[in-house]
Amino acid sequence: MNTPDIRVEKGHAEPEEVAAITAILLARAAARPSETPQAHRRPRAGWRRLEREGGFRAPHSWH
Repeated sequence: MNTPDIRVEKGHAEPEEVAAITAILLARAAARPSETPQAHRRPRAGWRRLEREGGFRAPHSWH
């Protein structure tokens, strides 16, 4: 198998430049995402309760 893993689409990259971008991509792939706590929210219902809606809606409105 002689196909390269990274291909330059436009322009000319020296082997050092290809090696540098490869090192950056490998480092980003190996990095762990930051441990941020996720807020647990209840999913929003897809339907509306009519008693909570306003009484009048303009005929040219989107909702």
